[in-house]
Amino acid sequence: MMRKIRFLLALWLGKCARLALRALRRNATFFPGVVALKICPDFLGQVDKPENIIAVTGTNGKTTVSNLIADVLTDRGHRVLSNRLGSNVAAGIATTLLYGSSLFGKTRYETAVLEIDERSSKRIYPYLTPKWLVVTNLFRDSVMRNAHPEYIANFISQAIPRKTKLVLNADDLISSRIAPENDRVYFAVDRMETDVVECINLINDLQICPTCSGELQYDYRRYHHIGRAHCRDCDFKSPEAHYFATDVDTTDMTMTVTDKQGGRVVYPLLSDSVFNIYNVVTVAAAMREFGLTHEEISESLGKTKIVETRFNARQAGNVRVVMQMSKDKNALAGSRAFDYVSQLPGEKEIILMMNCLADQKNWSENTTWLYDCDFEFLAREGISRIVCTGPRAKDYYLRLLLAGVPEERLRCTLSELDAPELLEYRPGESVCLFYGTDALDLVYKVQAKIVECAEEAAAR
Repeated sequence: MMRKIRFLLALWLGKCARLALRALRRNATFFPGVVALKICPDFLGQVDKPENIIAVTGTNGKTTVSNLIADVLTDRGHRVLSNRLGSNVAAGIATTLLYGSSLFGKTRYETAVLEIDERSSKRIYPYLTPKWLVVTNLFRDSVMRNAHPEYIANFISQAIPRKTKLVLNADDLISSRIAPENDRVYFAVDRMETDVVECINLINDLQICPTCSGELQYDYRRYHHIGRAHCRDCDFKSPEAHYFATDVDTTDMTMTVTDKQGGRVVYPLLSDSVFNIYNVVTVAAAMREFGLTHEEISESLGKTKIVETRFNARQAGNVRVVMQMSKDKNALAGSRAFDYVSQLPGEKEIILMMNCLADQKNWSENTTWLYDCDFEFLAREGISRIVCTGPRAKDYYLRLLLAGVPEERLRCTLSELDAPELLEYRPGESVCLFYGTDALDLVYKVQAKIVECAEEAAAR
């Protein structure tokens, strides 16, 4: 009886906290769950859950994939509970579930799509059994939190319920091996013209066979350890994909997805980046497992777009302003973003303002991630100027010099709002802003300043 009373008290006070925060126009996606878990530590176990839970985890892409899955399901007529605007740790999941429940803790939804932080696995999965777990990939992340991806893979393997079916990336030989006893399907992308054999990135986390410690031979490599490989000394190799993306056409923005059942349907691409090619085939695999047809998924994906906080581009004056999120403290996310933007057509000017949180005095961050990140991509031809700004401006400046960027291309200012004034805004070029996740209000102010400077330059 006391356990039930404690649960109801946690539920009601959590709902009150959410209503109060919403009335104050504050983000109510984390604190209500903190309240609920403080009062009732096993709140996640007691609250009623939707019958169909799709969990999405991984180092990169989990926010985009979970939002796309929720969008597709909503477009197909499902009422979907999701944490698309909230925290992906235990308190955020608790907030989402209490929002989706009645005053007596009964769920009001049949389907939930939950983005879940990898490190939170041990705090969430003992109380919540997803019907499907989608794992986008596992890479080296912040050295303060996630250490080596094999370490994180072990976190997930130990925590995920055996009843959960896994939807895994066959091109990632780290995440594809988690929880070997669970039922699973794989997705993959066929060989592309830009693939290589030898790793050109600083991070290469899978070089030896995980079975016999022999040398891995990559048939092709997309970036870092993503690709298709086999062991020279034993029968270990990349798994065969159940959902396979072929005929990727970044001009027409389409690709074809085939499956083991003989299905073959053309899908729209949401952007031409490799990350988003994987995001589309990941969503296709997850939604096929849910029960939608290829045609339904493709049609609904055609109505969606990438969340603008991740990437967007617009014309301002005589230049194209490109906003590219690059998760701070995440070397791989930076490498992928730098590689993508450096290969955009035409001349480019760049502002680096990742890790721009103003309150630096109350925390510290190991900056070794800068030396795992491929800043060398920014030394390519076509990049005429780079402005380093924010609290880490001098760190970026030094790293770029070590990467071989000529000093005459570099500028430095600690004030993010002054950075746009250091660009030239030459007609026809792209102005690219790299930013992190910790100060989006400031990011939008800098974007507005870029647009203002670009329009002034065009008027001269």
